[in-house]
Amino acid sequence: MEELLKQIEERRTSFKTDSYSMSIGELVNLYENKEIIIRPEYQRLFRWSHGQKVKLIESIILGIPIPSIFVYQDESGVWELVDGLQRVSTILQLFGVLEDNDPLILEGTKHIPSLEGFKWENENKDFELPQGLKLAIKRAKIHLTIILSESDKRAKFEVFQRLNTGGSNASNQEVRNNVMLMINPDKYNWFNEMATNQDFLDTLSLSDRLYDEQYHMELLLRFIALSHYQYNHKKDVGDFLDDINEDILNKDTLDFDFVKENFELTFSTLNRILGEKAFKKYNGDDFKGKFLESSFE
Repeated sequence: MEELLKQIEERRTSFKTDSYSMSIGELVNLYENKEIIIRPEYQRLFRWSHGQKVKLIESIILGIPIPSIFVYQDESGVWELVDGLQRVSTILQLFGVLEDNDPLILEGTKHIPSLEGFKWENENKDFELPQGLKLAIKRAKIHLTIILSESDKRAKFEVFQRLNTGGSNASNQEVRNNVMLMINPDKYNWFNEMATNQDFLDTLSLSDRLYDEQYHMELLLRFIALSHYQYNHKKDVGDFLDDINEDILNKDTLDFDFVKENFELTFSTLNRILGEKAFKKYNGDDFKGKFLESSFE
């Protein structure tokens, strides 16, 4: 028992942190004054789409909370970004100060369609964000957790690893499923019933991991989206699917009986003719290999 408590106390004292909120304007000033450093080499190999960037700015404008930023404070007081690269970079790009990047041009969103074409500063003043909105964005608060220099030297890497690999992140479709259940359980049941159609599942031939991530339900959503809606080529596919998911939940313009009938006929036919080979690559003799999303689409 003594040894257990000793080990816990030793590790606790190796992490010294502080936290507070600061305005976005202050954060931008810190970057311009080189008082916060962005080192992307140990960040995830991931870059946000334009749509994801615009969604973050929309959240700030609408007052929707965004996740905390984690920084490491060195002995000179300079902050090094540990987690939050995409959020901070997007904010800096909006302000037009992010090195080696053009200023962010906004696009219309679901909640603010009139954002289309606006920039922080624009020669065409008709498409420059109004001064009042700029001030509101500058004054919006963002929460920071600071790993102090007194911490163990490995602390920033330990924190980064725990933040990015410590848990199981929900897939995009798992998030959509949860939204569907919260907003309209009846629509979710309709959707789930089709997703468990045996002809459909037999043609997919997916791994257990993909089923766990609800990928088969995303494929059903793709089928509905690409069969019954006009695809918007300006949108990221994920954003497009989010829009269709919301349309299914909130509108009755879709002929649900027809969609189900069409779906069942399509996959019963495919399963009868090709079975699990339906969406695999043809090698000249046969259809083999893994499921191909491009073939499905």
